[in-house]
Amino acid sequence: MNRRGWSYALPAAVFAALAAASYVGLGIDSNTLPSPLIDQPAPAFDLPALAGAERGFSSADLTGHVSLVNTFASWCAPCRAEHPILNALAQSKRLPIHGIDYKDKEDAALAWIAELGNPYTRIGADDGRVGIDWGIYGVPETFLVDKGGRIRYKHVGPLTQDDVERTVLPLVARLEK
Repeated sequence: MNRRGWSYALPAAVFAALAAASYVGLGIDSNTLPSPLIDQPAPAFDLPALAGAERGFSSADLTGHVSLVNTFASWCAPCRAEHPILNALAQSKRLPIHGIDYKDKEDAALAWIAELGNPYTRIGADDGRVGIDWGIYGVPETFLVDKGGRIRYKHVGPLTQDDVERTVLPLVARLEK
């Protein structure tokens, strides 16, 4: 191919490669980020309680039953959107829901819980260190932990009723067997 042929073929090939990469990228589910913690024991931690609570939340709370761990913050708009879903799930008493209040001001977190309701069995206040151990990218993120304290599922972003019905509850049923 002469020089003039390459001047037409090369831009066309680059365009085709970019178009193919974009097409593949559109099919990636942004709520399913890989986590090296899947099937691993939950990190060891012991978080302090929010004011007025008897005790905080620790890794010891995650054994003996399947549980949901939800990271949230009062400043997080998507957390506010998913909160009614968590409240409804808590009212069903299907499984304990534990909260990690992530990089939040205590008074703001307490006001948020007072306003929106408290779906959490335990809440721990995290300055960000425990979030790093859990591999948190941002809030909200939700983890399903089995009876042995192993992380079995991670959901990035706000939970929807569809997520709970199609993914979380069927997985809970499998893990309880």
